[in-house]
Amino acid sequence: MGSRSAIELLLLPVRLQEIRLGRPVDVLLDAEAWRVIGFVVLCGDESERFLVYAAADPREAEIAVTSALLLLDDVEFYRGRSRSLRALLGGTVANAHHELGVLRDLLIAPDGTVAALMVEQDGAMRDVEPGSARVQYVSAA
Repeated sequence: MGSRSAIELLLLPVRLQEIRLGRPVDVLLDAEAWRVIGFVVLCGDESERFLVYAAADPREAEIAVTSALLLLDDVEFYRGRSRSLRALLGGTVANAHHELGVLRDLLIAPDGTVAALMVEQDGAMRDVEPGSARVQYVSAA
């Protein structure tokens, strides 16, 4: 399967075989390297857990895992070492020379690298190579 929209991935259930364990509510990124670290998953018991991207198997209709033990308890540890997709969405994308538009989504390659930033400018969407792009955002207080 090719690159996927990060927003689409957030709409998929996390499942162990056919058992629904939860749903992703955020994607955590290493924004310097533009790589997905993992998902924040809201589980059936209403707790949030962290699923490392390398342990996830994003499929067409689900994010499959091989064990419920892959959903880790210490979400704050990972949040403190990454950037939240939810916090970046709506931020201004710029490179060293000028503003490129507003971040609306990311295209995620199967290996977890960000293949493109989906940017809106003047009502039109376009893909921007992440390379030297930076997203200016306002963090939650």
